[in-house]
Amino acid sequence: MTNNKHFLRGMATVNYFADDMIAARDWYAELFGVEAYFQMPSRENPAYVEFRIGDDEDEFGIIDRRYAPEGMQAGPGGSILLWHVDNLEAAFARLIALGAKEYDPITKRGETGFATASVVDPFGNVLGIMYNPHYVALQNARAAAEAA
Repeated sequence: MTNNKHFLRGMATVNYFADDMIAARDWYAELFGVEAYFQMPSRENPAYVEFRIGDDEDEFGIIDRRYAPEGMQAGPGGSILLWHVDNLEAAFARLIALGAKEYDPITKRGETGFATASVVDPFGNVLGIMYNPHYVALQNARAAAEAA
């Protein structure tokens, strides 16, 4: 039986959409510093590519926009998934330097250290970033437990 406290167990995969799959794959490979580990049906003609990134090797997928759900609008909209970064200002500057456009500027969220920002990638998707002290604390606790 599922424990309702953990109904959403963690982000498994986030999917972005693009009209130009090769350009999107290559842009994100440059941003992440790793190549996509999965490309279907082929590297030369991908309809779906996937990267594993971050501390938990979260899955970041890019889907050819032809396969978007019916009625989905192209361009920014909907929810914003915020990825933790250690240096928000540097990450934001790097995204802008790679051709992303500011969507929401760097914004301090209260007095507890949380801060967020987001950009629109060259393919019309919103990419959110944040400095999250809770994330840092969880990672530090995990590292301490593994070291014990």
